[in-house]
Amino acid sequence: MMLGSIPQQDVFQRVQSAKDENTAARSSILGGVLYFGFAFIPMFLAYSASLIDPKMVAENLDKDPQLILPNLILSPVVPVFAQIMFFGALLSAIKSCASATLLAPSVSFSENILRPFFRGITDAQFLRLMRVVVVGFTCMVTFFALNSDASIYQMVENAYKVTLVGAFVPLVCGLYWKRATNLGATLAVILGLVVWIGMEFYNRDGLVPPQLAGLIASFGGMIVGSLALRTMQREATT
Repeated sequence: MMLGSIPQQDVFQRVQSAKDENTAARSSILGGVLYFGFAFIPMFLAYSASLIDPKMVAENLDKDPQLILPNLILSPVVPVFAQIMFFGALLSAIKSCASATLLAPSVSFSENILRPFFRGITDAQFLRLMRVVVVGFTCMVTFFALNSDASIYQMVENAYKVTLVGAFVPLVCGLYWKRATNLGATLAVILGLVVWIGMEFYNRDGLVPPQLAGLIASFGGMIVGSLALRTMQREATT
């Protein structure tokens, strides 16, 4: 699952915006360390809740563990100032993550997929196109979130699955395999998504996890598509 976070915008953009290779490597390592540091904050607060109000924690563990931290902050033992700071920071983090997560795929989709179909488009028209894509993605994501019973953790996990089976192989092979082609990348995306989605519906609890099967299929599509195109080009030249 962790491989699916590599093509995500927070990691990928950090590397792409670095001034050199050393900066990209150091920023990635530092970002990983900071992730661990930030992850310990809610863990520490949740553990504190188990000491402050064990009954509340036990009740929410049976219902919804995600309510432990908000209920702790809303309890009488927490000052009003701390409650304001907590929910203000939470709202800020949600809006920041939402804006970045919407803008990154919208711009990538518009630049790499839609723009080739509109070769004579001006910069102003392309900007309007990206705005339309952002609104469209926002509506789809909102509709999915409102109609899903999954927790926030499960939604993030599913997001990593999508990039794992659909973006990881084209990214890695495009960077490190000289024989990779556009046909191979296209087949990698299609096969990875088809196999993963199919197994999610029909064989979710099988011996091989759906996301792993999708990853293997994605590698297969990249290899077959790239080598087949190379063979076709070689035959055409001879």
